[in-house]
Amino acid sequence: MYQKGDKVVCGSKGVCSVEEITTLNIPGVDKTREYYILKPLYMASSTIYLPVDTAESTMRSVMSEEEVQELIKRVPQIPLITITNDKLLEQEYKNCLRTDSCEEWIRIIKTITIRKKKRLEAGRKVTAVDARYIRIAQDCLYGEFAVALQMPREGVEDYIVEVLSQGMYVEEQ
Repeated sequence: MYQKGDKVVCGSKGVCSVEEITTLNIPGVDKTREYYILKPLYMASSTIYLPVDTAESTMRSVMSEEEVQELIKRVPQIPLITITNDKLLEQEYKNCLRTDSCEEWIRIIKTITIRKKKRLEAGRKVTAVDARYIRIAQDCLYGEFAVALQMPREGVEDYIVEVLSQGMYVEEQ
């Protein structure tokens, strides 16, 4: 069970702070059921009410700084999404996002970054689907990394690039 003040990842809402653990006094709601009241760190106006007894399937602890550092070093090894059919590709983006896995978010970001580069080189625009999903994946990933690394979210991408440019990563075998 999480405690008040804990930082957790809650689906597409990203990193949240556990504000309270309480029952709800709302008509039609079981008055004996406990809920986490979560405040997303990067969506100031949102509040999430999540039943404690079902929270394990939709929320997890934020990665530690060490876990983030190890994952950044493994970025070159994380495979791209190889689907070429745009409809199937969008479904795969959705599937990756549903996992709430930083590694899957990285797969989306790497794949779309390469697709974007190729499209721009060919004189074509980035697709709206790619633009939407890279933004979502970056928001989720950079938000979690920012909390774990204790840095502003805006600095996370540059930090990842810097670590990788220094060759401090695990080579593909």
